[in-house]
Amino acid sequence: MVREKLYSGKTCLGTFLTIGNTDVADILKHLGFDWFVFDTEHSYLSTFDLKAMMQALEGSNVSPIVRIGQIDQYLVKRALDVGSEGLLAPLVNSAEEAERLVKFAMYPPDGVRGAGPGRAARYGLNLTEYYGTANRELLICVQIETKEALSNVDEILATKRIDVGFVGPTDLTISLGLGTDRSNPKVIEAMQKVVKSCNDHGKIAGTLAATVDEAKKFQELGFRFVSLASDSRFLVSGARTYLSGQ
Repeated sequence: MVREKLYSGKTCLGTFLTIGNTDVADILKHLGFDWFVFDTEHSYLSTFDLKAMMQALEGSNVSPIVRIGQIDQYLVKRALDVGSEGLLAPLVNSAEEAERLVKFAMYPPDGVRGAGPGRAARYGLNLTEYYGTANRELLICVQIETKEALSNVDEILATKRIDVGFVGPTDLTISLGLGTDRSNPKVIEAMQKVVKSCNDHGKIAGTLAATVDEAKKFQELGFRFVSLASDSRFLVSGARTYLSGQ
């Protein structure tokens, strides 16, 4: 489980999957990633896509995590019941929103999640076991990607059962009025603020790196839940490399 690895002090590397084909997950699972985020916010992945792609991960050590489109009880329920081991929620700007996410993700008495025997509980075959461990093992990540979130970061990350404060570098850069200048010193300063808040509250700092150099730099800043680009970026980068060599 990636949550256990993170709290043991390890850096865990993953990537975002946006292409709705089981072969993508099946191919990439062999390369040593710790986790995949199945992105339902900015891609076209359906619940059926999620189910099939998670099935392709069976037998591997890769943890499936779903980025939901918004903090919505139905979306949380669908992501978890299909077998996700974690949630990534975008645009979390307040402690109240973080608390609502946790409430939707947790079974009673910690939350209001309904006990539906879906794929996560092996269709009811191990419902008791899953019900007994899910609240403890689920990885809950919130995205800090706006000026408002940055100003409220301590309150957000103080929320019980939030595990990862995940910086969305591009959105945060735009929100700070800096266009797409991700390397701007103001962006780095903002990212350092999130890392400090994570450390202060015993949480994990996460982010997405667009390049190898960014990945190294972000890890030096203290980020330990790091996405190495995405499947579509790998495709474009690989094709460009081949074309440039002709």
